[in-house]
Amino acid sequence: MELRQLRYFVKVCELRSMGRAAIELGVVTSALSQQISRLESELSTRLLQRSSTGVSPTDAGVAFLQQAQLTLRHADEAVRAAQQARLSGHVSVGLAPTTASVLGLPLMQAMRARYPDVRLHLVESLSGNLASMLQARQLDLAVLFETATPRRWSIEPLLDEKLFVLAAASLAQRPAGARVRLAQLADVPLIMPSAGHGLRATLTAAFARARIAPRIVAEIDGLALLMDAVRAGLGATIQPGAAIARQGDDGVHSSQITDAHVGRRSLLVSLSDDELSPAALATRVVMADTARTLVREGRWVGARLHEN
Repeated sequence: MELRQLRYFVKVCELRSMGRAAIELGVVTSALSQQISRLESELSTRLLQRSSTGVSPTDAGVAFLQQAQLTLRHADEAVRAAQQARLSGHVSVGLAPTTASVLGLPLMQAMRARYPDVRLHLVESLSGNLASMLQARQLDLAVLFETATPRRWSIEPLLDEKLFVLAAASLAQRPAGARVRLAQLADVPLIMPSAGHGLRATLTAAFARARIAPRIVAEIDGLALLMDAVRAGLGATIQPGAAIARQGDDGVHSSQITDAHVGRRSLLVSLSDDELSPAALATRVVMADTARTLVREGRWVGARLHEN
């Protein structure tokens, strides 16, 4: 027996017409009649008396109608209770500037659509700072790039990003093609994040493997100012494609670095599951879903989903 059948039966009894009930319910008369017949068959009794003037409940139908109305009322109350007890709470999420430029706004939109009563606190900072905040329980979740994380944390590899040389078209030393190798960057003036930045550590190791001493002309830890300096032609930088998501690529030439193992892996990191609130657990799922959607739709430049 289904709630749908009960609703059909109650509506037929109210309108005393199979045809009018079918119109109000938005179904064809034959489908409505079939569902009523199945209900009668399941109960092994006739519930409706059919005549040329319409339908009316039999004695058994009258008794069943009262209980059906009560059941439907209880079902409606259960739905209202569930809706009134929607997930709520406060969740703190940390994103690095490049990640925030791509994931930040879509995450807010997805959370508002799915869990409008959950209040997000978004923190944009360097990956190292986010790890410290997570360790201090100032964040529930974060997207990090380093793998040296405490064992009690929950870690989910999310995606891998290609790195690009970004430079103003006016920079004479910029790579000319769409692809470049690290060995070609020895004479390119680079504006890079400082040594405490996860990306800088990754690139330092990559340059060492390639036996290249990069020409660092400035260090800037803020993404917006770094990209301003690049656009002004003060040097090139090496960043994931997400670095130009906010400002667009106007006036900036990009060349993908093709060296093997030169890239950045994004990890969705959180406190252990038993330390997370239901709202934080739900937010973690939404973050992963949103990131995957952005990659699949081609809205996260240079990124591919992590292959388990």
